[in-house]
Amino acid sequence: MAAEGDATPGPTPTAADGDATTAATGAPAGTASAAVTLPPVDARFDYQIGQAYAPPSGVTVVSRDREAAPAAGLYNICYVNAFQVQPHEVTWWQRNHDDLLLRDADGEYVVDGDWNEILLDISTAAKRTAIAGIVNDWIDGCAADGFQAVEPDNIDSYYRSDDLLTLDDAVEYLKLLAPHTHAAGLAIGQKNTTELGTRGKAAGLDFAIAEECGRYDECGDYTRVYGDNVIDIEYTDDAYTKACAAVGARVSVVRRDVDVTAPGSRTYVYRAC
Repeated sequence: MAAEGDATPGPTPTAADGDATTAATGAPAGTASAAVTLPPVDARFDYQIGQAYAPPSGVTVVSRDREAAPAAGLYNICYVNAFQVQPHEVTWWQRNHDDLLLRDADGEYVVDGDWNEILLDISTAAKRTAIAGIVNDWIDGCAADGFQAVEPDNIDSYYRSDDLLTLDDAVEYLKLLAPHTHAAGLAIGQKNTTELGTRGKAAGLDFAIAEECGRYDECGDYTRVYGDNVIDIEYTDDAYTKACAAVGARVSVVRRDVDVTAPGSRTYVYRAC
């Protein structure tokens, strides 16, 4: 999870501030839909979920962790790990909501081994509602801090669930997050997970943030659903070059190091096309 930044919240951009799109979206039946402002299309983007820092010159859209401050004067996307538990938050979940952590038949936590993150148990309507209550509080915090959008990560946690979770579970859970996000005045993005097809948008998602869609030939899967409202992050030079050639004239594409480090780190990489 990202370290807290030292920037102060900036003003909320409106459609008049650039080519951002304002949309009335996603509220459930019987409630008023909220107007939200999408990230400007094909804007220079920076992915700072590892650590916040002063954005490179020309950047107008940035994604930062929910515990970091937004970048002043830019369009800010709030990263929320909505489907798994950040390692430093495990104790809090165990003490307060251990029943909402996914366990296998042996009673062991189901863990995403790549990032050492316990999966949240979204397998039942009751548990989805309980988890959404917690995550929606975080989303309210993003709005209060001055973010304009939310990036809920690990929608595809069902792939790592030992078949204990399904794509349907993820969609039903998103239906609890998206209307709340809109009611808070924020847009909400689909993070990865091409398997959603059009179901993510139908659930209320407004745009897409894709990791390595160039590398895996998936960029078209996102643009077919969200048009040019797509942001792509690549982690290798070859994939970055490929993505820039394929969609870089239409959508935001950046090259970052896989650990999304800050300038001064020996592994820091940032390029944009």
